[in-house]
Amino acid sequence: MQKRTTILFVLLALLTLVLFAVDMMVGSVDITAREVWAAISGGACDPIKSKIILDVRLTKAIVAILAGSALAVSGLQMQTLFRNPLAGPYVLGVSSGASLGVALFILGAPLMGWASSSTLSSLGVAGAAWIGSAAVLALVAAVSRRIKDIMVILILGMMIGSAVSAVVQILQYLSHEEALKSFVVWTMGSLGDVTSSQLWLVGSAIIAGLIIAVAAIKPMNLLLLGEAYARTMGLNIRRTRSLILLSTTLLAGTVTAFCGPVGFIGLAIPHLARIIFRNVDHRTLLPAAALTGAISLLLCDIISKLLTLPVNTITALLGIPIVVWVVIRNKNIV
Repeated sequence: MQKRTTILFVLLALLTLVLFAVDMMVGSVDITAREVWAAISGGACDPIKSKIILDVRLTKAIVAILAGSALAVSGLQMQTLFRNPLAGPYVLGVSSGASLGVALFILGAPLMGWASSSTLSSLGVAGAAWIGSAAVLALVAAVSRRIKDIMVILILGMMIGSAVSAVVQILQYLSHEEALKSFVVWTMGSLGDVTSSQLWLVGSAIIAGLIIAVAAIKPMNLLLLGEAYARTMGLNIRRTRSLILLSTTLLAGTVTAFCGPVGFIGLAIPHLARIIFRNVDHRTLLPAAALTGAISLLLCDIISKLLTLPVNTITALLGIPIVVWVVIRNKNIV
């Protein structure tokens, strides 16, 4: 079993490297593997192609790896915390909160007659999404301190998300055509909006979230056996819940803020990792989900560039069959 797991990790790591290279080769300008290597290693390469690789495609490929890993790990944590196979990183309103923040910035500012500078335009959308997603999760976390039933918190998160979505729809209805178009484009998701200067912030936040997730591996394994049993083993349920919510905020919230609401990766990929590794131990499952998520989003980005489609449409086409399979397999889901 251990040998099989090691082989799978090696194969997934190699596949990640291959797709990382392919992602930098594919696009509106054809670039060979030799040119990619030359640009990265500082060798002889056409200046224009070198600029495309280093300033655009390299950053986008790194973002795909970070975002895929972050969404998959946050989805795994949500499914473990709620003991529900249909829980995902946005189930507590992360996506809806981010959408509200972006809607207030893109749709609300023109309605108020505010003129946005270039600086506000470049940083405002990401900042607004981050604040919105963090605010919704902070509200749910505050309520969770008084409520012990985790399913009540799940339903509460969904209701808050629905209420926030209603406010967003009102803003869409009242907004001007140009602002509405900008908001709709953001909702489609994009890995190319992160600049090289923003990459350090995205990477730092996601790495911090992953470190917290690693620290919660043992508590999450205990949660698989039920909260009652976990308490008898001395687990601090409230502290564990807070750790997972904080990790989810950093992981899913950061991805949503900078890349838009990229759906289905967090919901579907943890199940794909379980199928591949045939294991529920988070010591194996967490790195497996991170690698599988990175591979999946790299693959989706490659396909989206080949078909000239938003990446969110590709992730949906990838994730929906897996989710349908989970529903059929778990007929007793309520």
